[in-house]
Amino acid sequence: QKNNEKDDKARRHKNVRQGIGKPSVYHAVVVIFLEFFAWGLLTTPMLTVLHETFPKHTFLINGLIQGVKGLLSFMSAPLIGALSDVWGRRSFLLVTVFFTCAPIPLMRLSPWWYFAMISLSGTFSVTFSVIFAYIADVTDVRERSTAYGLVSATFAASLVTSPAIGAYLSASYGDNLVVLLATLIALADICFILLAVPESLPDKMRLNTWGAPISWEQADPFASLRKVGQDTTVLLICITVFLSYLPEAGQYSSFFLYLRQVINFSPKTIAVFIGMVGILSILAQTLFLTLLMRTIGNKNTVLLGLGFQILQLAWYGLGSEPWMMWAAGAVAAMSSITFPAVSALVSCSADPDKQGLVQGMITGIRGLCNGLGPALYGFIFFLFNVELSGITSIQPDYAIPLQNSTETTIPGPPFLLGACTVVVAFLVALFIPDHPTPPATPCQTRKSSASLAGAHTNTPLPGSDDDFEPLSEWITSCLQHRGHINVLL
Repeated sequence: QKNNEKDDKARRHKNVRQGIGKPSVYHAVVVIFLEFFAWGLLTTPMLTVLHETFPKHTFLINGLIQGVKGLLSFMSAPLIGALSDVWGRRSFLLVTVFFTCAPIPLMRLSPWWYFAMISLSGTFSVTFSVIFAYIADVTDVRERSTAYGLVSATFAASLVTSPAIGAYLSASYGDNLVVLLATLIALADICFILLAVPESLPDKMRLNTWGAPISWEQADPFASLRKVGQDTTVLLICITVFLSYLPEAGQYSSFFLYLRQVINFSPKTIAVFIGMVGILSILAQTLFLTLLMRTIGNKNTVLLGLGFQILQLAWYGLGSEPWMMWAAGAVAAMSSITFPAVSALVSCSADPDKQGLVQGMITGIRGLCNGLGPALYGFIFFLFNVELSGITSIQPDYAIPLQNSTETTIPGPPFLLGACTVVVAFLVALFIPDHPTPPATPCQTRKSSASLAGAHTNTPLPGSDDDFEPLSEWITSCLQHRGHINVLL
């Protein structure tokens, strides 16, 4: 009778499933593109508003704002990832995109509230963890690295033209139009999720875990990180992510300000620079990444990406001429293969019903870096007395006087320090196994892993294709490996 009730419930759920077509990578691609295209439009206006709101110590304040956002993301990412494993991906895609884009209309209404909301929006700014879990639901292991690369390339594609469009509209029609356009695109993204994105988490996983309690331990990001230490492979991957993304997060938070202040790039030049790096990143994360994964393997692809990152950070740190920035930007595009390769690597180390949790861990570590990296970069710029001076409102001819407040021996001290950090990440990545696989038991082979709450297991629905061996034999094998399951939990 219970089995029949589950079957009826599954049929009813399938009948009310929303969305267009079957869940696919392309649904995730559209969500990511619209979200970051909206934010890309605001690149130039945000630089101006930031300096107008905080004319003194702009680098430091920018680092603190992005730091608070990153720390909140770190605190919430494991919980949101675990909840998406239980309640599905679609609803959490809606929540993360909505709160990530909520500050956009406030840029012109109230700059103080805008920057405050940016900081607080970090609680839900974990779209990538849900997106990668979504992709893990709809792809097999062989296709996963290519799919992750496609999503990362889409992120780069959203930044190819949006900063240039935003700079042109800001110069020609003012910042209000840019903010309005970004708001409309964010609303379009939310409507797309509501109307077109189907749920990707299999019904049998979602129905069997529906109502499962989420413990406080799962909500604690530090408890999640402590669990990482139980698996050596995942631990090495997480350390690599932390050491490599810490300088990258600081670089993203202050690099455009750095180009305007130290290298004397105009907003138009910055927009072209972003477009160039974006196009090269698309090529790197699609054609180049796929070729590398097939020829040299996942781990070596990660090592190669880290090598490119070391080179570009050192070049940014020691370079003082514009042509050096353009050359380092090309190298930075090649280093963008690291994160999709790492995501595929950690995905291969996790069970199918733990994809949201492990991706949440990785995103949580990135969130921690998003908190520490910008604050660290802002503080180092502050120590070396590198401040903004002379940035005014955007003019139609893009003529903006820029002056360095002081002369330093090293043009970009934080970037050079970041290169040293990535060197350590490279050394750690050398110890990652070439072909990591999740721990397997007869129970897990049947896709019967323990639930996130540890209260019960996700077993296939009776009569499904997974029901191959007699029930008594399966129960016996599970009891024999009960100790292994407890260790995994």
